[in-house]
Amino acid sequence: MNEVTSFKSWQDLLTQREAVLLFVKTDHCSVCEGLYPQVEELHEQYPFPFYSVNVAKVPEMAGQLSLFAAPAVLLFHQGKETARFARFVPIEPLCKRMDELKEATRG
Repeated sequence: MNEVTSFKSWQDLLTQREAVLLFVKTDHCSVCEGLYPQVEELHEQYPFPFYSVNVAKVPEMAGQLSLFAAPAVLLFHQGKETARFARFVPIEPLCKRMDELKEATRG
């Protein structure tokens, strides 16, 4: 997963990509550390890029995206958030939403 280092770079990415997954984590978060490899492993199954951001390093992301818990996984299509999973992220419903996003990007 590529890392987002600023809110500005994130805005630029959203305009350049039709679909994107954003994995949000923070420092000292054991749930984040456990979930990250599970989500990262899914990347090979989907045609859209996966990005991560550590909101302890980029706090503006938390404010701009109204993030109140970590970990969180957000899906975006055409620059708009289409799904949000936070805290204990269930993999099966996440995959279902990513499958829908995959179909939407095929047009």
